[in-house]
Amino acid sequence: MPRTTAQLLENPELLTIESQKILKRLSSSLKAVAKDCWPELKVRLEQQLPALLELYLHLYADNYDCYHHLEQLLKLLAKSSAQRPAYLRKEDAESQDWHKAETALGAACYVDLFAKDFNGLEKRIPYLKQSGINYLHLMPLFKAPEPNSDGGYAVSDYRSTMPQLGTMQQLAELMQQLHLQGIKPVLDFVFNHTSDEHRWAEKAKAGDKEYREFYFFLTEQQRDQFAPTLREIFPEIRRGCFTQDKTSGLWIWTTFNSFQWDLNYANPAVFNAMAEEMLFLANQGASVLRLDALAFVWKQAGTNCENLPKAHTLIKAFNSVARIAAPALQFKSEAIVHPDEVVKYIAPEECQLSYNPLLMALLWESLATRHTRLLTESLRKRFAIDPNCSWVNYIRCHDDIGWTFDDSIAWQLGINPDHHRQFLNQFYTGQFEGSFAAGVPFQQNPVTGDCRVAGMLSSLVGAEKAELEANPIHLEHSLHRIYLLNSVILSIGGLPLLYMGDELGLKNDYSYVLDPAKKDDSRWVNRVAVTDKQLALAGNTDSLSGRIYQQLQQLIRTRAQLPLLGSGTTEILQDDNPHLFLYQRQLDGKRLVAVVNFSEHPQHCSSLSGQFWFDELTAQKLAAGPLQLLPYQVLWLTPAH
Repeated sequence: MPRTTAQLLENPELLTIESQKILKRLSSSLKAVAKDCWPELKVRLEQQLPALLELYLHLYADNYDCYHHLEQLLKLLAKSSAQRPAYLRKEDAESQDWHKAETALGAACYVDLFAKDFNGLEKRIPYLKQSGINYLHLMPLFKAPEPNSDGGYAVSDYRSTMPQLGTMQQLAELMQQLHLQGIKPVLDFVFNHTSDEHRWAEKAKAGDKEYREFYFFLTEQQRDQFAPTLREIFPEIRRGCFTQDKTSGLWIWTTFNSFQWDLNYANPAVFNAMAEEMLFLANQGASVLRLDALAFVWKQAGTNCENLPKAHTLIKAFNSVARIAAPALQFKSEAIVHPDEVVKYIAPEECQLSYNPLLMALLWESLATRHTRLLTESLRKRFAIDPNCSWVNYIRCHDDIGWTFDDSIAWQLGINPDHHRQFLNQFYTGQFEGSFAAGVPFQQNPVTGDCRVAGMLSSLVGAEKAELEANPIHLEHSLHRIYLLNSVILSIGGLPLLYMGDELGLKNDYSYVLDPAKKDDSRWVNRVAVTDKQLALAGNTDSLSGRIYQQLQQLIRTRAQLPLLGSGTTEILQDDNPHLFLYQRQLDGKRLVAVVNFSEHPQHCSSLSGQFWFDELTAQKLAAGPLQLLPYQVLWLTPAH
């Protein structure tokens, strides 16, 4: 007898039976499409189809043609499987826990800034390997209209690259070369919205009913059902979350900018279409897709349309699609939202990787204040995640620094969060007396003074200012700060991610103000081109770049010899000294305690006294008395025998 959707969703056994019926009915047509990969695809469908069916029904059961769209999706998966290159099919059969290794090391770059084009990047693979990098995030490189590209996040064609970088075929060849050299390529999957010049949007503008339903074309009354509860993401750029279409007079949902049209995922045709684009990117060689703006992908009237339950269901459905057609593909969450919401996206069935904006923000907070209370208390509550998943720990990225932390924890520590964020903005833009930083305000509100901060690593830690002032003591302090920050992301647990140029200590590039297309976006101050001459400085220890690079390499080499810094567990510790940050890594009965001094003054650590320690970073045995730390010193301590 036919089963109702409610019965199916309430009973896993019925879901399995229904999946078997679907698979039996479609097997011959799917086999014809999948060709020689049918045996492996059939096994994965038998394993994964019940989960996909459940998720699809949660999303689309109210659509009369839900099963039609599901069948179309399954045919798409068979087609994509048949098109998957042999080297990726081989990786599909391997373990996908590579991000847990003590040698895992990531980097992010804009192709044009780092190497000019795809051919140039291939020539720089030896530098990447020399640096220990085995995960490379290529920043947005798909076709996007100028000047309305939002740095590449307004995609007009997911299957075409920016012409100046090269062709999609050249990208696919580059990705294969990266795989062959042991480097996992990472691409952006901008799936909340498209450019208003995407072919779907162009058809919608022309009045095509099918493609209008890919987006949100709303009457004023419909718009007002959503608008009152939405927040403005970039109020200094434009107001509201909707843009009026000049031709029809209807309102289009545009969360981030007027030329970025939000997709309507309540339409199963949109899910299927984006799943096809996702699998196309996977088949070009992407090991990881960074899910851009994933918190915004589901809309519901009366809510703020952020972090809704069905946003998680949607991502799980995409994940289920990947497990069937591209099992090696991993997802990375880009959720720059409240820390409690960030962790909800991290799970093997959702996002296996996630940026750690809390750690990033509070590392900078601790450097400014020289106190670690907020860092320690925040991470004690929120660092633990599923052991099969990994944080992506970063110091800087292509974007800005926003002060992400939990206000309630700040209040508990006697910190006024609003005042503290104002202090941090002033400190890192050099407006606070005694600041070492040379950051630039981003999206500054002239009324409230609120902003975020942009800047390269060496400029933010004080190297730029110290060189201008010819102050050797402050310059040494800046080098110690860089070493300290790198030591934490390399040892606290997760995949460390470098922003290319920071490993060489490149400074802010203020020339963006001379470019009319960039002058109003201060993030270009930390989007710095990397030249061959600068790369050559990596081996010159007489240069500032060489010193920074070699210090980083010493950390990387030491980490690679300590398996517990890969897949070991992490425990955030406490010490009476408010200037110290402590955490412990454990694996197979072994442990390592990291002690980090966030002050430019010597500090002592009493909580680890009473036993002998071996510092892995200096290869020295330490006495059993109270530990003494030099300014900004880092210790990686293992019990001495």
